[in-house]
Amino acid sequence: MLDGGRLAGRVALVTGAGHGIGRAVSLRYAAEGADLVLVGRTQGALEEVDDAVRAMGRHAALVVADLRNFAVIDQMGAAVWERWKHLDVLVGNAAVLGTLTPVGHIAPETWDEVLAVNLTANWRLLRSFDPLLRAAPAGRAIFVSSAVAAGRGYWGGHAASKAALEALVRTYAQEVEHTAVRANIINPGATRTRMRATAFPGEDPSSLKPADDPALLEAFVALAEPACNRNGELVHV
Repeated sequence: MLDGGRLAGRVALVTGAGHGIGRAVSLRYAAEGADLVLVGRTQGALEEVDDAVRAMGRHAALVVADLRNFAVIDQMGAAVWERWKHLDVLVGNAAVLGTLTPVGHIAPETWDEVLAVNLTANWRLLRSFDPLLRAAPAGRAIFVSSAVAAGRGYWGGHAASKAALEALVRTYAQEVEHTAVRANIINPGATRTRMRATAFPGEDPSSLKPADDPALLEAFVALAEPACNRNGELVHV
């Protein structure tokens, strides 16, 4: 652990924490002195992250959950309130790809899943944790978008969900402008993740930056710091 790191004493909740960017962010936050609430669908993966966090001398609470179960998100808010009375950092990272197909061919159930995980779950996170972010000395909300939010052929569900997420976060940022809370969005760019491999199966993964890319993790740390004044911004890495 970094001695007196940049996030020392802060509590951060990260969704999609078992793999990829969420895992890398969780480990970097722990190295910077934060305690974690790790949220993901796979218990084994979360336990591996937990082991690494504890090896750095930090603490982690594990929440094995499918974010489409919105009641669980409300329960997380209540549990964090009971334990800490506030939340310093919220990272909405979990997402699904959906199917890459023409808009007219998207199955309704696929559309519903993509919007539920990529958009509605993040709204539910804000709904549940807004009071806890406001109760913190310097609450920070960070959400992960994608370059396809501008629109890309055959990415209809994913693109629509990310565009709506960006609008949601910018709206929330305006609403908390006169508080100590700040909300921002990160577009990580082309990154070596399982989702990327599914979307581009013929791509050479060695040509992509890893999920623990220093510049990417620095963006997450900078936006989580109490001194961060950025609000409603889309940060490209």
